[in-house]
Amino acid sequence: MATTVDKPTDLLDLIGTDLGTSDWHEIPQRDIDMFAEATHDEQWIHVDVERAKTGPFGGTIAHGYLTLSLLIPLWSEILVIENRGMAINYGLNKVRFPAPVPAGSKVRLTATLADATDLGDGAVQVTVDAVMEREGADKPVCIAQMVHRYFR
Repeated sequence: MATTVDKPTDLLDLIGTDLGTSDWHEIPQRDIDMFAEATHDEQWIHVDVERAKTGPFGGTIAHGYLTLSLLIPLWSEILVIENRGMAINYGLNKVRFPAPVPAGSKVRLTATLADATDLGDGAVQVTVDAVMEREGADKPVCIAQMVHRYFR
């Protein structure tokens, strides 16, 4: 379920609020392979299906940075700002990958608005505590603190 606000400054009133949870998103082997090719990170734990069966994870796993890159599309399912001009991914304060994401797994994101700062002229900088979980797993697969700027 998404949180919808009219304008960026409305976020100033939502500090500490759980903004919602995205839908589940599958990470198939073909996405892992394309990411490996695009980033030149073709380590066998990601792309060699047969060898990975005997590896530490029992199969191929998504790259940590592939998992991280899914924050934005999943985040876009959680927060809708109806009247905004531009959004900027300003950065990350911290990122951890507590558990692997096996090929074929489904992940989803939950997000809490940790902080919001008025930048003037209708612009707001937000800090979001994001937790990505894998369906059926006990530990999260990614914990990140995202920083975004929204402009009117």
